[in-house]
Order: sequence, then structure tokens, then C-alpha cells
Amino acid sequence: MVSELTCQSCQTTVQGKYPLPIFLKLSQKEQEFILQFFLNSGSLKEMAAQLAISYPTVRNQLDDIIERIKQLNTQSHE
Repeated sequence: MVSELTCQSCQTTVQGKYPLPIFLKLSQKEQEFILQFFLNSGSLKEMAAQLAISYPTVRNQLDDIIERIKQLNTQSHE
């Protein structure tokens, strides 16, 4: 939950209770993985080649992130 946002340029501050989007609740590593997935048009084969890891490893990472997003999504609807 974010309680305050401040503009660095004009110093305007907004206060309240704002939930974070699910993407921002993911770790930096998970966010980077999703960005690479998007930039590679969803090609796990391309990602595996870029990351120099096996396709099954990339697939497992994606599956883990999907489960994490499902968990966060369930929590946000409770």
C-alpha cells in the first residue's frame, strides 16, 4: 500500500491509501523476467538463448511467476 506520492519536479504531494498494481508487488527479478518475456514476444526459446539457460529452466521460471501472480491476485480480491 502506498500512502504518499510526491512529484520531484514541483514537490506536489498526494496522500491517501493506494494499492500497488500486482506487477509492482513482484520482485525486481520477476519484473525483469516479465519485461524480457514481453520484449521477446513471449518466445521462451529466445529468452533461453539470451539468458544462456535451458528452455525448461525458463519455462519453470515463468510457471513460478504465474503462480505468484495468481496468489497476489487472490489476495487483492479478499
